[in-house]
Amino acid sequence: MKKNDTMTELESASRRNFLKLTAAGGFTAAMVAGAAGTLWSEEAVAQTAAEEREREAAADHTMLIATAYVLGASRSYPIMQLDLKENIQNATNGKVYVKLAPGGQLGAGGALVQKVQSGTIQAAQHSLSNFAPFAPAVDLINLPYFCGANQRFTNLVNSDAWISNVHPKVEAKGFKPLFYVVIDPRVVAVRKGGAGAVLSPSDLAGVKFRVPGSKMLQQYYRLVGANPTPVAWGETPSAIKQGVADALDPAVGALYVFGFKDILSHVTFTQAVPDSQVFSCNLEWFNSLPGDVQEGIEFASEVTSQQNLAKVPAARSYAMSELAKSGVEFHSLSQDQLAEWQTAGGYQRSEWDEFKVDLAGSMDAFAKLEEGANTRGRYYVHDA
Repeated sequence: MKKNDTMTELESASRRNFLKLTAAGGFTAAMVAGAAGTLWSEEAVAQTAAEEREREAAADHTMLIATAYVLGASRSYPIMQLDLKENIQNATNGKVYVKLAPGGQLGAGGALVQKVQSGTIQAAQHSLSNFAPFAPAVDLINLPYFCGANQRFTNLVNSDAWISNVHPKVEAKGFKPLFYVVIDPRVVAVRKGGAGAVLSPSDLAGVKFRVPGSKMLQQYYRLVGANPTPVAWGETPSAIKQGVADALDPAVGALYVFGFKDILSHVTFTQAVPDSQVFSCNLEWFNSLPGDVQEGIEFASEVTSQQNLAKVPAARSYAMSELAKSGVEFHSLSQDQLAEWQTAGGYQRSEWDEFKVDLAGSMDAFAKLEEGANTRGRYYVHDA
């Protein structure tokens, strides 16, 4: 048998073995290697599966965590699901066994939020834009230039003002926020054959801009001159290909993970709004746990959050390099150029005051949140 044929056979066997493990619903740290492409022997698969069964049998509690992302996505989109699993199991001394349901097995977006809120599953990952309809206070992060830069977002969600103002409102809706995932700011990405490089708001004049359901994001893109075009996320790739919309705004990691690399021409870092995620837990389930287990889950969440911050620049670099191979051009803006965008649509404008009062409770409460975003705490993260 030729060497290439042998490698193909080994890789095929490895994929089959990997699927055996994923079908079992358990993922250990060893599986990080599998997600990265390491070949798996039958012996390794059997040993890992046995380890998972032993962990599950020894645990007092099972925690199902669902995500919309495949395990291998973390290379360019640091969603942290494997890390969170391992950290929770270790920090609770094995009292909690975590089952992952990755890759949209149980749904995505609002569907996962509903499952957590109802207690159908214990926890899940969701974008804050998808989380906001169920826990409106978190929509504050979509105020343009309020916390678009990674450091400002990290400052805000770890501030006393956020925890004391926003978290009680989230908990009143039945959720326990575990930790916030930093991905990167949303960008302005233009399709091939579209408007060309977008460096100033004037370049967006009349451009059909795909937006999610967020009223805040729709208003922002209207203020900077675009024509906001709401399109469901699942329909967005075809909408961009067909010219239903000419531009969109996920982070570069999402653009790569969801297969936009061959249909885009230009990407501009405007740093207006974070493309961020949250892992939330059903509050009733969490409160039913013994105190030491609750503390273990909270500690594991904090550790995972710090691991996430460390992975952001490498994930961004990888996604950018892959997009560049397809001819995508990247544009970073000067401080003067960024100021032009903020002047046109930033949160300091009076058009946003109604949102501030509605979501924060008052202008005084919003001022405290603004101070939180402006104040560097103990966590550092690299900005795009």
